[in-house]
This record gives sequence, C-alpha cells and structure tokens, in this order.
Amino acid sequence: GIFEAELALQRQLAQFSGVEVDVVALRDEFTDADAPRWLPLKPEVGEVMGPRGFGFSPGLGVAMSSGVDVGYCAALWKYPAWAFLDWQKRTGKPAVVAPHGSLDAWALQNSKWKKRIAAAIFKDRQLRNATCFRALCSAEADSIRAYGLKQRIEIVPNGVALPEVLTTEDTERTEGKKRLLFLGRIHPKKGLVGALRAWADIQNSKSKIQNSKQWQFVIAGWDQGRHEGELRALCRELGLKVCSFQGSVFSREEADVVFHGPAFGEEKEVLLRSASAFILPSLSEGLPMSVLEAWAYGLPVVMTPECHLPEGFASQAALEIRNGKTGNSKWSGIQWLLDMSDSNRIEMGRCGRRLVEEKFTWPKVAAQMKQLYEEILGG
Repeated sequence: GIFEAELALQRQLAQFSGVEVDVVALRDEFTDADAPRWLPLKPEVGEVMGPRGFGFSPGLGVAMSSGVDVGYCAALWKYPAWAFLDWQKRTGKPAVVAPHGSLDAWALQNSKWKKRIAAAIFKDRQLRNATCFRALCSAEADSIRAYGLKQRIEIVPNGVALPEVLTTEDTERTEGKKRLLFLGRIHPKKGLVGALRAWADIQNSKSKIQNSKQWQFVIAGWDQGRHEGELRALCRELGLKVCSFQGSVFSREEADVVFHGPAFGEEKEVLLRSASAFILPSLSEGLPMSVLEAWAYGLPVVMTPECHLPEGFASQAALEIRNGKTGNSKWSGIQWLLDMSDSNRIEMGRCGRRLVEEKFTWPKVAAQMKQLYEEILGG
C-alpha cells in the first residue's frame, strides 16, 4: 500500500549524498512498532484528535519545517493535506503532490459526497497550488489532467525490493494443490466478487479446464468494512469449499478457496514463495505494489487493465482479465493460466522478474525522484 511504498522511497532517497529527508505523519496504533523500519529516518508524528478518518492533528503543521527546500505530499482528502497547503502558503516553497490513484474516476466516485466537501474546503486549492504532480503511470497522469489540473506531471512509478534469485522450486510447487494468490486489502475495489464468481465457474464439474481441480484460490490480506464476510457468504452461495488458514500450514487441501487473513514479513514471503501464480482483479488502482512484488518473486500474474501496468502484458509477464459491472467481464486469462504447462508459467514469471529488475527497483525509482527535485529547484 501507500505506507509501504512511501517508507521504501523516502529511505532510499535519504541514501543519496546531499539529500536530507524529513518525514511528518499522523500517529496510529502501528507508529511505535514501525519506527525501527524508518531508520535512519525519524518521523515527526502528530497526535490525532477527533475522528481518525479525518486525521485532525494540530501539531502536524508545527512539525513541518520551513527550512526544507521542497515539500512532498502523499495524503489527499484528509487533514494532512490541509496542513500541507498551509505549509506551502506559509513558506512559498515548491510542492510535489502524489495522488496515489485517488484522482482516478472510480476513486472519486467512492465516498463521493465526503470528497466533494473536502475538495470545496481545501483539496482543490492544494491541487491548484501544487508545483508538480507525481503520477505513478500514464493512466494516472490522464486522470490528473481530467480533473482539470494543468501543472507539470512527472511519471515516477512505485518500486519493489528484489528478493534473492529464485529457483524453479521456488516458483512452482510440486506437492499438493497449486495456489492462485491474492494478497492485499480485502475491499470491494479489489474486485474479488467477480473473481470468485469466475473461480466457481472454473471449478464447476462441467468446466472444460482439465487442471482446475489442481488449483486453490488463496485470499490473503486485512479485512476492510467486513467485506471478507460478504465474500465467504458468496462462496457458500456459489458452492465453493472454503477454509481458513490455521497455524503454519494450510488446512484442508481439498478446499477451493482459502481465507488466510493478514500476512506480513516472513509470513508474507512464505505465501509468495509457495504460490504458483498471482491475481489482482481490481476495479481501480494507482500502481499496485502487490503485482510488482509478485513479479519480483517470479510469479506469473493475471490482472485487470485497471492495474495500470500495460508493460506487464507487453512483456508477457501477465494475462489480462476484465472485471466489469455491466456484464462485460472477461475471465479467460485465468483459464489460460490454468491450462498452461508448468514450464510456460515459470517462464512467464521470469519475464515479470526481468521487468522489475529493469524498471521497478527502489534505487531506480528514487533516482527519478531525486532528478525531479533537482529540476524543480533549478539544478
């Protein structure tokens, strides 16, 4: 998510000679536990007062130093954006705004009235006053323009850390069911309703896919708004056998769908290394870290065009699925994946790994951001 992306980017920027990074953020229940991960950076955190969803923190503006050369804001629609606007007005310093997908059409429709209020009060002023926008991809740049903003837009993608070079054994399980992994926030935006309906069709006894019973759909991530309960109910309605992850091994190999729950650190790595493929059926994304991580681990990917990674399709690292609300869904990419030979799936994953090595490592992404800052500051 945004937190992981910004943590990695700011730490990488701080490694460049002559670059100093100050981080200002809101305190939450994870702040103390996350502090060691930020080192050598030491974020200034503001205490939240009132509804956490708005993030009002009087100390936030005080923590924003007037001595920095350029500001960077990755928060839209909440109080930190207001505080950032006030900092910019107070200092007159250049400001880079990173929407992280929040100006995409789907995102703007979500909680539409709250966002209209925020836009009227402060958000539009912040956007109009921005010196430059950081877009994660060309589709996000188009969304920024569609919002009516005329300033400079620089496309700087997210990045990912590369794990150790993988072997064939890492990328293709030889015992038990193969696993199609979803790893991310469990939210309607992620398109899992459509994916589960397609999975039920594939697992149906009349399915023409001979290998379908050899596969298991693993859904891992934290539940937002009790959406996981809705997905479990849908599985029962569709006749899919469901189980939950228990302990260090998967329960009931015969299950069609496994709900794993949240996974971080070593547990997340085990999930990625034990998967045979990755799926992201999202209705809207900025530029998804989860797909980059899957490619870094050598996994073939099935994803929607809304993931905004067309280079994945072009480099034969991904198969396309379409997750529409108006009957235009197309899930043949999943069928093709399941019908592929093991060797072809492994080669597809290697294409993804090469793509990440060429374009999406954090040192390369941070170098792009450093160059952008230098251009804004006149070299």
